[in-house]
Amino acid sequence: MEKIKFTLDTQESVEFYVLEQTKLGGNQYILVTDTQEGDGEALILKEISEPGLKESVYETVEDTELEAVAAVFENLLDDIELT
Repeated sequence: MEKIKFTLDTQESVEFYVLEQTKLGGNQYILVTDTQEGDGEALILKEISEPGLKESVYETVEDTELEAVAAVFENLLDDIELT
């Protein structure tokens, strides 16, 4: 499982493991978790990068968009349930 480092707005760094990625409605999404095995906290992140940037920019997905994208990830990964 790939581990990537994110730099937050506060310049603090956090690392997440990427479980899956998908494209929906022209937007790129990644499902990440804070632990490599077992139950952990998961986030769905949406890429909001401007074209031509060296590094990707992501924001957390919320509300109605979260429900739709979570359903896609649950179908892609049969052995997980996002709650």
